Amino acid sequence: MSDCQADVLVVEDDPNDLELTLRALKRHHLANEVQVARDGAEAVRLLFGEDENTPVSPPPKVILLDLKLPRMSGLEVLRKIKGDPRTRRIPVVMLTSSQEDRDIAECYEAGANSYIVKPVEFERFVEAMRVVGLFWMVVASNPGASMPQETPAA
Repeated sequence: MSDCQADVLVVEDDPNDLELTLRALKRHHLANEVQVARDGAEAVRLLFGEDENTPVSPPPKVILLDLKLPRMSGLEVLRKIKGDPRTRRIPVVMLTSSQEDRDIAECYEAGANSYIVKPVEFERFVEAMRVVGLFWMVVASNPGASMPQETPAA
């Protein structure tokens, strides 16, 4: 069993952006448990275990994933999540400062469920997090833990 036991997994290396995200989630009571990974490799370890082959149980309800991360990029993490039948149903929201068309296209092609450019002003950021949280934690139906885990093809 992996180490991720949270409603939301936030993958963010910038301490200021991380603090804003956590404050926004807390302000709107959008998650009981929030797990934090500060780089892509840590996110993979939390989702897949030390051996990168242990299924997430239970999976987070949503992953907020920065694009520009150390050790392993957010795009690489996204591809791993969406490429594994055990984790591909977990909604992944790219939460990044990049407005590059290429980054946006690559993330959607890799299976991102949403791509949000981080607003600079705190109140706009909090509102963006409220909307994201309401949609992915309340409105959207995610099979998540209710679906049996698939085993990857050999």
